Amino acid sequence: MADNDYDAILVGGPRDGSLLRSEGTAVAEVEIDRLLHRYHITTKQREHDGARLTVYTYDGVIDPSGAQPGVETPETGAHAPIREDRISQ
Repeated sequence: MADNDYDAILVGGPRDGSLLRSEGTAVAEVEIDRLLHRYHITTKQREHDGARLTVYTYDGVIDPSGAQPGVETPETGAHAPIREDRISQ
């Protein structure tokens, strides 16, 4: 997939600097080792290889099962992690 397919960049957290095809989502949840890492859309943009990308900033981690102490337990239990093919590695 070419870099010009991406319209956003993740800032902070474990995927800092990864590019994203956001598909207009306000919150991008990235699943890593059965934990969901949340990135929220911002009004900021960054230049990357001549393209203006929307910045998604890291908001923290969620354990979907609520099993780890100190990790936020989701209220509704409903999550939709983004597909791996939408994130650059």
